[in-house]
Amino acid sequence: MEITLEYFLLVSAVLFAIGLYAALSRRNAVAVLMGVELMLNSVNLSFIAFARFAVSDQPIAGHVFALFVITVAAAEAAVALAMAVAIYRMKRTVNVDQLDLLRW
Repeated sequence: MEITLEYFLLVSAVLFAIGLYAALSRRNAVAVLMGVELMLNSVNLSFIAFARFAVSDQPIAGHVFALFVITVAAAEAAVALAMAVAIYRMKRTVNVDQLDLLRW
């Protein structure tokens, strides 16, 4: 049995669905961030799978996109966790339902 592109895309879609569910259903800001990170990693998996199985004159393009996504995900995680710590210090909660910082 040979592992084809469809298997990688199926795993990527399942991971993306799990990440989407985690990001939309959780109240904790850290759990929402974990869901977003899972979605970004599933996109990386599909980029690498397409780079591996597609016939192209630029076979490294998927790897470069994945590297950019990893860089953006690291920056997003650093900024979001810093914001979560700052919000926790001010409000003593990280539940996204209880945050109303933009209200007057």
